[in-house]
Amino acid sequence: MKTIFRMMAAALLTAPALADQPVLPGADTNATEVRSPALTGLPAPSEVRSDPLVPGPAVVTANRVNVRGQARLRSEVLTQLTNGEPVTVIEEVRLRRSAPDEPSAWAKIALPGKAPAWVHASYVDAATKTVTASKLNVRSGPGENFSVVGSLVKGDTVREIQSRGDWIQIEPPPGAYAFVAAQYLKQETPVIASADTVPTESAATIEIPVEETPVETATITETPVVAATTETPVIAPGEAGELTPVATNEMAALETAEMEEFVIDEPPPPRIVQREGIVRGTVSIQAPTDYALISPDTGRAINYLYTTSTNLDLSRYKGLHIIVTGEEGLDIRWKNTPIITIQRIQVLE
Repeated sequence: MKTIFRMMAAALLTAPALADQPVLPGADTNATEVRSPALTGLPAPSEVRSDPLVPGPAVVTANRVNVRGQARLRSEVLTQLTNGEPVTVIEEVRLRRSAPDEPSAWAKIALPGKAPAWVHASYVDAATKTVTASKLNVRSGPGENFSVVGSLVKGDTVREIQSRGDWIQIEPPPGAYAFVAAQYLKQETPVIASADTVPTESAATIEIPVEETPVETATITETPVVAATTETPVIAPGEAGELTPVATNEMAALETAEMEEFVIDEPPPPRIVQREGIVRGTVSIQAPTDYALISPDTGRAINYLYTTSTNLDLSRYKGLHIIVTGEEGLDIRWKNTPIITIQRIQVLE
């Protein structure tokens, strides 16, 4: 049913424009993943696409990005990363079921060296600092209620930092991991140059050449037109009256078709707007799309988010504070919440 609503919403996006809505000022939230500066003076937004992360190096693109023990917002925060800090991506984790304001895409990264790692002291030899159990969980804190962030096997050596009760804090071992919201990481796409590569003038605009189909020309042989002659009527000698033509030319009747003129009203120009808010999943099955832009001040929906791009996965933006630019229209069934067709998205720190 929601698919039908989306199709109807897309068809009605060219409805009459709405009165302009005020742009929301930047606002801080409790979750540090969505810190926001003022809207004025921000750099130009990036192109609309969301490339999945692959194993390898990545760079943090925001300040105070939380590193968590599990791929969910309710998990404990281990440490924080700053803008430009390098990390190593192990894999991207996609949540099948996530809260409306929670990111669906998370990056599993190598545990940063400044993050805590704890093991139970009873499974570590006090003299040699080696693991005595066949498998020992490494946790994010001194207790079994903390998340598992790695494991050690029998014979592994640990380096103790401090002890607390029955627990020992150690340096993060190889293979230890943690999680950050995937949208705050950026990876450089390698460019493979070849002799046949033709440089393009602009990366933002891609022109797809259209192959023209050759048109076959048929040879038409014209039939020569013989001028028609009118035979002189023959009049019998001594016979009076009307002249009787022996042969006459036949003229084809031409019909003139009257064309009705239609006056086509030009549609209003597209209404391009810029909105700021937090992406959240919609709950109602009657909503025209799966995602809405929520005001951080009032908690109410500003726009329903709609995209026709196959490169844009809106689930990656759930819970993030963004600026979205696009064409805004009104669906008659949702008069209070317009739909915006996304052209650009910028994630705020």
